[in-house]
Amino acid sequence: MGKTAIAYYSKHHGNTKKVLDAIKEYDPKVVLIDVTEKHEVDLTGYDRIGFASGVYYSKFADQLLNFARVNLPPQKDVFFIATAGNPLELYFNSVANIAKDKQCKELGRFQCPAWDTFGPFKLVGGIQKGHPDEKDLQAAVEFYKNL
Repeated sequence: MGKTAIAYYSKHHGNTKKVLDAIKEYDPKVVLIDVTEKHEVDLTGYDRIGFASGVYYSKFADQLLNFARVNLPPQKDVFFIATAGNPLELYFNSVANIAKDKQCKELGRFQCPAWDTFGPFKLVGGIQKGHPDEKDLQAAVEFYKNL
């Protein structure tokens, strides 16, 4: 399997971190990097690098995108994980373009619904309450197993 690191941003409700904790439980050797605590990390020693984030204004968090621009070495195997109130494929474009610019090989994308109280959703108590649930977490681990 090789060495895997996953850089993540998970601040709003901790939805993305829940998904990553499930993956780490399956593979205790995976290294999780909170991009709000570490801004520069040497990722050259990792075989696979994941980027995980909640979705903000239809893209991955700016902090995560900046981390990827600065720290992602060229020609690495990468994968992406997103949690969103309304999961859409286009949310991956922001981070996938950075990886593409660095000639990285994309291994896969995983996205699951997540409790979202951002912006107008706050008025109605949010959407996707209770997500990610056990089924979502199992799906995330399956995705990781199959990379």
